[in-house]
Amino acid sequence: MPPSAPSELLGKPVPDFTRSALDGVKIDTVSLRGSTIVLKFFAEHCEPCKRTLPAAERLHHEKPEITFVGVSADDYAATARAVGKHYGLTFPIVHDAGRALQGRFRVTELPVTFVVDRAGVVRWVGGPAQTEKDLERAIEVLSE
Repeated sequence: MPPSAPSELLGKPVPDFTRSALDGVKIDTVSLRGSTIVLKFFAEHCEPCKRTLPAAERLHHEKPEITFVGVSADDYAATARAVGKHYGLTFPIVHDAGRALQGRFRVTELPVTFVVDRAGVVRWVGGPAQTEKDLERAIEVLSE
């Protein structure tokens, strides 16, 4: 497992939430138990996101058994949609209106990626300095 970014959530159950994604798909973390989940927090203004969003999309295609969910910290849902379209993101994106999820996940900088194991426990957190290889390795370790 690559080194994780510091997070109060490491080794703890993922904060549960139910939200509708921009495409209308219902995202419910409780119902996702049993599969590895990647939660990717991002925003249009985030410079490192320009590198990590395309990497997340590639991994989403290469590893269809992993559930990827984007969480947009943008002010408007329309901006979140535009970012998703710009990067060709095919995984569901939840617009974090009011930044409630950012608060529950203790997100203070972007991008942040949480990798959650099949039991619903946060096992790895990637911060702005994460690489595509770090995320890929964290996913591989949890998928073995």
